[in-house]
Amino acid sequence: MITFAKVMLMIVSVLLIIVVLLQSGRSAGLSGAITGGAEQMIGRKARGMDAVFAKITTGLATAFILLSVWVAWLVTHA
Repeated sequence: MITFAKVMLMIVSVLLIIVVLLQSGRSAGLSGAITGGAEQMIGRKARGMDAVFAKITTGLATAFILLSVWVAWLVTHA
């Protein structure tokens, strides 16, 4: 069981890294750092593939956290 959990955690970790790297950047260098704060406060919604990647990232991050807690529990109770 613990081997299965560790393998699943590794798969989710790699997928999470790939999805985060595929996302487009939210800022355009230094000028984006200055003007990007206003866009984040207004809450500009992502469109197209950005929205899909955002939902996938949220799901994978949740799975990563849950799997991490599960693996930690399995290790301590094995």
